[in-house]
Amino acid sequence: MVAIVIIIFVVGYLAIALEHPIKINKTASALLTGVICWTLYALSSPDSIHHIGEQLGEHLAEISAILFFLMGAMTIVELVDAYQGFRIITDRINTKNPKKLLWIICSLTFFLSAILDNLTTSIVMISLIRKLVPNKQMRLFFAGMIVVAANAGGAWSPIGDVTTTMLWIGGQISSGNIMLTLFLPSLVCMVVPLIYLQFTLKGELGHAGSHEHSNDHGHGGAPIKGSTTMLIMGVGGLVSVPIFKTVTHLPPYLGMLLALGVLWVVSELINPDMDEADKRPYTAAGALTRIDVPSVLFFLGILLAVGALQSMEILGHFAMWLDETVGDQRIIITLIGILSSIVDNVPLVAASMGMYDMNIYPQDHLIWEYLAYCAGTGGSILIIGSAAGVAVMGMEKIDFIWYIKRISLLAMLGYFAGAIIYLIIQPYLAVHHAV
Repeated sequence: MVAIVIIIFVVGYLAIALEHPIKINKTASALLTGVICWTLYALSSPDSIHHIGEQLGEHLAEISAILFFLMGAMTIVELVDAYQGFRIITDRINTKNPKKLLWIICSLTFFLSAILDNLTTSIVMISLIRKLVPNKQMRLFFAGMIVVAANAGGAWSPIGDVTTTMLWIGGQISSGNIMLTLFLPSLVCMVVPLIYLQFTLKGELGHAGSHEHSNDHGHGGAPIKGSTTMLIMGVGGLVSVPIFKTVTHLPPYLGMLLALGVLWVVSELINPDMDEADKRPYTAAGALTRIDVPSVLFFLGILLAVGALQSMEILGHFAMWLDETVGDQRIIITLIGILSSIVDNVPLVAASMGMYDMNIYPQDHLIWEYLAYCAGTGGSILIIGSAAGVAVMGMEKIDFIWYIKRISLLAMLGYFAGAIIYLIIQPYLAVHHAV
């Protein structure tokens, strides 16, 4: 039965990776894979159904912590966006030099991604470059670099990338340490491709339409009441979540729900006299209708499937086999990062969390820090390798082959440069951490 469960998992994995060619949404594949794996485990296991139910309950508690965290974060970002809060930042960009603009856009993406998350930041920044870079060919380069910068920015923050968030909520990494250890490698991952483009990028931004006149998001260009308040409250709420966890030692999703609750109250009070129907898009209830629920269910399905493999001890045996075959865990994790450009990094990280025992590899061990970096930034090597890449691909209609020819090598240079920097500085940081 173990062989059948592994086959089901691999088939489900392939269905997720080949979502576009087979035209089946990856959420459906993930949910089916998760439920079928647990069903087969329950039907074939000599353990009592009560014991299996307890195992499922434990996994569901861990999964729910991630899902509620993500739903809270998504709602906060949607709420800030409804009030056009991000316009306060983006309206201040007005340079016409392509190379200078690329540095500004990528730097903004890098830091915004650490606060919001890489997917949301990519969508915000693509909307921005549509106004600033009318030249389609030039805009594709900008879009490709936004993917690289968003994934690099998300990797070093506990709330910036879903895989780093999973490791943080799972207890494998601590928020302060991951920001300290991964900031420089992540920055190098973005800067190396930018330096290369500084010498090779040619062309103009284009002149068709100015961003001053196309900035309105369909709201007639007038700023909405409360946009500054919502931006400050939203970003403040997101940034306060790691602080909440450090102070209270409660799970991060409670901090995120607290931030959402505060923002919800503020959004209700900003326009008290507005008609209920007109007010709805600017409330948290309206924002909840716009969050990406299929993504939440995708995480549920894939984490359930990985939970089944973990409960059946398949992942533990696989980790032992990898250690005996490859030996060096740094090589294994570097390969996991490259693999995350082909298949989704969420199941890869979830599987890795199940493979390595925290009794052997405690919090903030090299394995977990390096995994956060590799899984977060390795997805940039191919455009289908990250949620940010897939979103940008859809928005700008970027061709898969064009990305391989123009961006993949740059992303790979950045990935390995950051990896080398991490492996060089890690021993010094580990000594400092121990002291």
